[in-house]
Amino acid sequence: MANVNIKFNGKEFLLSCEDGQEEHLEELATYLNEKFASLKNSLGNIGESKLLLITSISVLDEYYEIKKKIDIQKNEINKITEKFKELKSLVFNYKDLKEIEISQLSKNQDNLKNEIENNRNDYETLVDKTTLELENFIKRNDPDTKIQ
Repeated sequence: MANVNIKFNGKEFLLSCEDGQEEHLEELATYLNEKFASLKNSLGNIGESKLLLITSISVLDEYYEIKKKIDIQKNEINKITEKFKELKSLVFNYKDLKEIEISQLSKNQDNLKNEIENNRNDYETLVDKTTLELENFIKRNDPDTKIQ
């Protein structure tokens, strides 16, 4: 434990605190002394006890106002966090749907390629068959190739 000499309302006080907290304790004591002196100047000499009570209430009022603001900010952060989670979920769902769609399109594309290849083969076969039939027809009907 560390000891710190604090001056409050013109009086010296020896206070103890955890090691390493001396500077923080001095800052708090300075703030409280400034608040006390300010209220003493504005309210006059109303008695030390009453002035200490008013100072304490004033500091607590500041604390609770800041705490309210922090709570409001925490609520806003929680709302934003929930919205972010919703958006993240929507993004992942959208991504999954698009991956399924891409997979389906890829299958469709493969099927179309196969169909085109089959049609091309059928076409070539048909052209070859038709060509052969035309050649045979021409041979059968060509006067030079007829047998007498």
